Amino acid sequence: MTHAAQPDQLLEKLATDLENLLEQRNISDPLMVGIHTGGAWLAEHLHKKLKLKQPLATLDISFYRDDFSRIGMHPQVKTSSLPPQVEDCHIILVDDVLQTGRTIRAAMNELFDYGRPASIMLACLIERPGRELPVQADVVGQSLELGENEHIKLTGPDPLTWEIKKINNAK
Repeated sequence: MTHAAQPDQLLEKLATDLENLLEQRNISDPLMVGIHTGGAWLAEHLHKKLKLKQPLATLDISFYRDDFSRIGMHPQVKTSSLPPQVEDCHIILVDDVLQTGRTIRAAMNELFDYGRPASIMLACLIERPGRELPVQADVVGQSLELGENEHIKLTGPDPLTWEIKKINNAK
């Protein structure tokens, strides 16, 4: 297992990498969208660090998931908070952990229900192996190799911390 850096260190790295990416792509006014719950917490911190003009937006992708039978329905559905349309917006989508790609696919499906964005950039705090869909982050805080029976759990919003938990895969 790789050592996990502290969330504050990775937030600094993400903010710097996002600033560079926005400059490279000549994007001056992106819409930041955090995926509930961990991604929304991260997006709050990044939104402040980057001093973005547009209000922070959030998504709850519960109704867009395709893996209910495997993970179950999340009991606490939160509201999504997006502008009335995202047509032609440059979006920074923020999530805590990228593994299978299914959360990101669900988030993009919801975003496209609001309109056709000009672009979507993905920022994730932690990336780990296990893609089931061809999804790749534009900026990543850290890549981690965890055991098959381990997952990472972010808690927050203030302070942001995480722990690596053992899960029981007995079926």
